[in-house]
Amino acid sequence: MSDSANAGELIALALKRSGVSHLFTLNGGHIWPILTGAAEHGIRIIDVRHEQSAAFAAEGWAKVTRECGVAAVTAGPGVTNSVSALAQAQAGDSPIFLIGGRAPEARWGMGSLQEMDHVAVVQSLTKKAVTLGSAEQAYPLAADSIRTSLSRRTGPVFMDVPLDVFFGSDDIPEATEHLIADHGPLPDPDAIAQAARLIREAERPAVMAGGGGGGGGGGGRGWGSRAGGSSSDLRA
Repeated sequence: MSDSANAGELIALALKRSGVSHLFTLNGGHIWPILTGAAEHGIRIIDVRHEQSAAFAAEGWAKVTRECGVAAVTAGPGVTNSVSALAQAQAGDSPIFLIGGRAPEARWGMGSLQEMDHVAVVQSLTKKAVTLGSAEQAYPLAADSIRTSLSRRTGPVFMDVPLDVFFGSDDIPEATEHLIADHGPLPDPDAIAQAARLIREAERPAVMAGGGGGGGGGGGRGWGSRAGGSSSDLRA
């Protein structure tokens, strides 16, 4: 690989360095640069038959793996077909990163194929919704989008990429620390001790934990065992 790459390749590199292993998509003319980039960097491409399936597959992946699920969809109807999955991800705190193609910036306002202001459509359903303005922003913005989706409170992030921006190029950056998600402040140890004591002293303890409890490294299941129940008694 040369010392420079187009925006699609840079986005794919940011995904790879962030630990993304799968990209769900329905191939479209507005997004093929990111698909070639994903293939180059060893990201498995799952090509489905409808954008809704791609976006919901990413949301399901996030739920099952506790990783960021990523989908790429074409401009216009590709993005609007994904809106329900964004709403579900928002409601369920699922970390997903939806990448949309977009009409070339040079032709905005001229009735270009599938031209639409996607950000205005999805902004209320996401933690962040942006349009990539240049190839120089491709890597850092993609990396920050992954980080934002995984940072507490987890949720969906959207970025669209105009077709002409996809073909811009920039230098390949070194791996950087901003790929690490911000999981927020550590909980109060005294509060944890108090909760543990209440569970330990309860006659019939029960713990109701949401999806966010899945990032505890098995701590919740350990609590269940120490409190006298089996690990199967706890459901996330």
